[in-house]
Amino acid sequence: MLSVFVDFFKNKEIRHKIWFTLAMLFIVRLGAAIPAPGINDTIISLGNNSLLAMMNLLGGGAIEQMSIFSLGVGPYITASIIIQLLSMDVIPALTEMTKNGKKGREQMDRITRYLGVVMAIVQGYFIVRLLSTQYGVVDNPGFASYLYIAIIFAAGTMFCLWIGDQITTKGIGNGVSMIIFAGIVANMPTNLQTVYNYLVDGSTAGWLKFVAYILMFIAIIVLVVLMDTSERRIPIQYSSSRPLNKTKGDLNHLPLKINSASVIPVIFSSAIIQGPQIIMSWINQDIYQSMSNFFDFTKPYMLVIYGILIILFTFFYTNLTVDPEKMAENLDKEHSYIPGVRPGKETVEYVKKVLNRITCLGALLLVFIALLPYVISMLTGLSTSAALGGTGIIIVVGVALEAIKTLKGQLTTKQYHSFVGR
Repeated sequence: MLSVFVDFFKNKEIRHKIWFTLAMLFIVRLGAAIPAPGINDTIISLGNNSLLAMMNLLGGGAIEQMSIFSLGVGPYITASIIIQLLSMDVIPALTEMTKNGKKGREQMDRITRYLGVVMAIVQGYFIVRLLSTQYGVVDNPGFASYLYIAIIFAAGTMFCLWIGDQITTKGIGNGVSMIIFAGIVANMPTNLQTVYNYLVDGSTAGWLKFVAYILMFIAIIVLVVLMDTSERRIPIQYSSSRPLNKTKGDLNHLPLKINSASVIPVIFSSAIIQGPQIIMSWINQDIYQSMSNFFDFTKPYMLVIYGILIILFTFFYTNLTVDPEKMAENLDKEHSYIPGVRPGKETVEYVKKVLNRITCLGALLLVFIALLPYVISMLTGLSTSAALGGTGIIIVVGVALEAIKTLKGQLTTKQYHSFVGR
């Protein structure tokens, strides 16, 4: 692995992309430390079970600091999920765009960005209003002040998105993912310091607990890596009426990831549980307090509900994004088939059966990782942000693996061009 990173830095173009990406991420983190105008220095705590904490995590921003980049790229992520769901035969115009190749993707991206601006203003307004009510963070509370700060948040979101585009074009990997990655990684030292202060009290037992925490943290990362890279490979065989670049009897495979839905089910489940509470906090404080007491993640029944929602959304989102019928159609176009399975309907049913089996395993692993912070928090008293597991590790590992894969691909391309004398 070390030799791979050495090879990365030996290549001038790849080295330039790495430094460019780091420079752009530095600007994002710098902006995350600049407070928005009209915000005082009141200390904010988002709590263990707040939807705002999830928004802060996904946005790679700093809602607790109420900075100009507080929302990060979170509204764009939300808009992307909404547009993706609506394009699944819900709105015919969006569905048609998905079939129009590059032009259609550009149109959908433009619509997503416009929706992202609207989402940023709406989210920013209600976040400022909510935190102003709870903590008094706004110097001159009122509609005009809330809207002014929300527009600044929206501008910060679009600037972060522009930086993400620059990283995608001139840097490493997907820029939006890299910004989220940087936001999560930036908070890890603080969380580690929190754990150290909580566990290490000068005694040998305290140090042993801290070492055990580090080892468990590494074990969780390994588990997430295995979950992210594991796939079920269905063998594919080409028929006699094969494409020209294939020979009769050639075997390939159809890869199905164990966790095709990634972290999306956790986001949806959190939104379903926390969303109504946030809305009710603007309408009726008494009902909001009753809902907060009921939807308390320190209670075992809430962990069960949360886990069931994650499983349901894992199957739901996987079936939205992975289409067995389209796979069967593509196999037929390529003059290929699954050995022992007839083309057409039987192929669709076989792929569905395999997909449901591996999704069951992926959903259980996702539930384990998502619930682990809450379980550890209940057992040890640590905050969920400092505890093990959670969506943060899933995102960090996924982005890191994708970035390394991209760099390896670029390095291989450069070596191939050098070999053929280009």
